[in-house]
Amino acid sequence: MSTNSSIRRQAGNLKQEGKQVIRGAATSPLMEKLIRLGYIARGLVWAVIGILAFQVATGTGGKITDQQGAIAALGSTPLGQVLLYVMLVGLIGYALWGLIRAVIDPLHEGHDAKGIAQRVGYLVSGISYGLLALATYGLITAKASAARGGAQNAQTQQTTASVLTQPWGPWVVALVAVIIIGIGLLQVYTGFRRNFNPQFQLAGRTGSERKWIERLGRFGTVARGAVFTLIGVFLFQAAYYHDASHAQGIDGVLTALLHQPYGPWLLGIVAAGLIAFGIYSAMIRRVVRA
Repeated sequence: MSTNSSIRRQAGNLKQEGKQVIRGAATSPLMEKLIRLGYIARGLVWAVIGILAFQVATGTGGKITDQQGAIAALGSTPLGQVLLYVMLVGLIGYALWGLIRAVIDPLHEGHDAKGIAQRVGYLVSGISYGLLALATYGLITAKASAARGGAQNAQTQQTTASVLTQPWGPWVVALVAVIIIGIGLLQVYTGFRRNFNPQFQLAGRTGSERKWIERLGRFGTVARGAVFTLIGVFLFQAAYYHDASHAQGIDGVLTALLHQPYGPWLLGIVAAGLIAFGIYSAMIRRVVRA
């Protein structure tokens, strides 16, 4: 019995030491810089989507696109190749940060319903930005020409159609839709709640500058949350009607807004919010750990 207890105790100590090693690596200065670059990369992506959509809303050019299309737009600039490499590293950093927040929980979200919802959102974010990093690598190596046009809408419908062919397909699509809606509504709530993102330190000084950055963050978080909520709603319709054509990506949601009554105004407001979110994201200096 004493031998078994000793083995269990040693195994517990090794497990605890392993967790400490992983947590130390996840919170190292190098990872801190990678996370910081990740927030900048995320900000650039959403700002470009917003700028191009705002131009469409105001009739001054632009195009409605998604995250892949935004990165392709950055790649078409004079410093495009350099920007693509920077974006690749940043997106990898942000994808890792999403996985770290979901698994290691450095922000101590906990295991209650709210904490689990947050961590599921972090996991989804990590996976999505990891896929976006792969698409960016494809642009660098000229192996992802379809991504240059912003193909998220087509990809979403193709994936949804494939799942819907299975007997359990509609239930899975509906479940994913509910999760996305939940993530979107949680972002909207985050934008309105009194203590807005207390785990972030912003580059702005205290006072009016910081207040304006936080206002941009609130506006942008609500706008991005609205986009995700609508993506989930459209996906739920695809499950309900067993029709993948209802599923929409970011570009499809923005296009749908444009075609509503007062569409240019709706699109313009959401696009301005996405620009605000991009600026706010780029201004995040580091994450405060509890």
